[in-house]
Amino acid sequence: MKQPLLVFNEKGIYCEQADVYIDAWRPVDKCIITHGHADHSRWGHKQYITHHKNTSIIKHRLGDIIVTGKAWNETFVINGVTFSLHPAGHIVASSQVRVEYKGEVWVFTGDFKTENDGLAEAYEPVKCHTFITECTFGLPAFKWTPQAEVFNDINNWWATNQAEGKTSVLFGYSLGKAQRLLKHLDPSIGKIYTHGAVENMTEVLREHYDFHETIRITRETTKDELKGNIVIAPPSAHGGTWIRKMVPYVTASASGWMTFRGARRRRAMDKGFVLSDHADWDGLLESIKTTECEKVITTHGYTDIFARYLREELGYDARTEKTQYEEEGAEVGDKKEKEAAS
Repeated sequence: MKQPLLVFNEKGIYCEQADVYIDAWRPVDKCIITHGHADHSRWGHKQYITHHKNTSIIKHRLGDIIVTGKAWNETFVINGVTFSLHPAGHIVASSQVRVEYKGEVWVFTGDFKTENDGLAEAYEPVKCHTFITECTFGLPAFKWTPQAEVFNDINNWWATNQAEGKTSVLFGYSLGKAQRLLKHLDPSIGKIYTHGAVENMTEVLREHYDFHETIRITRETTKDELKGNIVIAPPSAHGGTWIRKMVPYVTASASGWMTFRGARRRRAMDKGFVLSDHADWDGLLESIKTTECEKVITTHGYTDIFARYLREELGYDARTEKTQYEEEGAEVGDKKEKEAAS
């Protein structure tokens, strides 16, 4: 029986012909990295290959590593196997990986979204025979409202809070979501403050991307300075002593999980905005269709449900594979929300 071009083993997704891994979750000699979130770019590999804009991101997170940067659509050949990176649209510098050997083409998406958010490089459909896709939001219940409407709501929320003399605290992951929020906030309303983790990552990204002016929150920052303005912070900052200096404040989370009733309450948020860095149900189906693939492998999210739909309703040769990608740095919903969805 012919060996698949890519296989899933205890270390990650492996191309035996090239002796290369993609987004390995255990240390390997050579690994292609799709993006900077911690569940896809792990410490310990001897050599990293990624998009050149992602090199500074993973160096910031992983420290002193050996990394080679590649351009979009730049081909590189390893032992006869041709690889190239293509925009995934998930977060800044996120890639899909195209793998070709003897006329057979596989594509691994990593994480992706199909809506162009105006910051991350827009998702690029790549034709292939086998498509390895995430399905974080692989249920029909997930259908995103156009981004422009969501950001209009966010800016109106901020303006309302300002009129009431309150600080707006908006939570989003320090890599990806935070910069997307920053890009589309309206600075004419007030000043934009950032938690240190968000500011540190944004400073790394300013080399390649344009953002509004931000002010890092320090121990010297006062309540009066923050009053009426907006603060972007990672979810981990919620509930800690750090937030006390925001009083009086109003909190909000920007996440695809805000689709569900109860998600906002479980996270103890005053407001929820449905804004995801992953493809929704329609985006997942459309992306599969545009690849013109014959086989689909679902890797993380609602894998069983989504693969079954692809087989039974659409006629694809679809199956699931287990991975250790948990959307850690992207947009993970807690277990209660995933259980509620299924």
